Amino acid sequence: MTDIALIDVEERPTVGIRRRVPVAELPAFFDEVFDAVAAAVERAGAHLGGAPFARYRGAPTDVVDVEAGFPLTEPWSGGGDLVAGSLPSARAVEAIHRGGYDALSDTYAELERWTGEHDVHVRDESWELYEAGPQSDPDPATWRTRIVWPVATPELDAG
Repeated sequence: MTDIALIDVEERPTVGIRRRVPVAELPAFFDEVFDAVAAAVERAGAHLGGAPFARYRGAPTDVVDVEAGFPLTEPWSGGGDLVAGSLPSARAVEAIHRGGYDALSDTYAELERWTGEHDVHVRDESWELYEAGPQSDPDPATWRTRIVWPVATPELDAG
């Protein structure tokens, strides 16, 4: 069972790369982007403000509109080909996925069941924060992904 809760999220400045990527190519995209963005942030003298993220816009299909990068401690002013943005403030449903990425779809299925049971309507965007993964430990059993899915009904009580 996945821990699922309704939460309030504060806006966080980010920097990343945004593309339309076939779902099958996401792992390679993330490998390329996370290294490139981290290196650019270091060169610019900026500071990472958290775990790498992937933000998805629109309903998922075989190709997704994805922005991947890092939250920062301050808004990005380093220039280059990177996209300055933010993870927006929102009321959201949050789930913590533990384990390999191949089982993420199971956690999303649990999230969809939970939102249906609680009459919570989600937006056509979400993001994942990769709090522990292959870079921290090669054992997928130790990986932790935080899924944040903004809701379309902000008047809901968090509780």
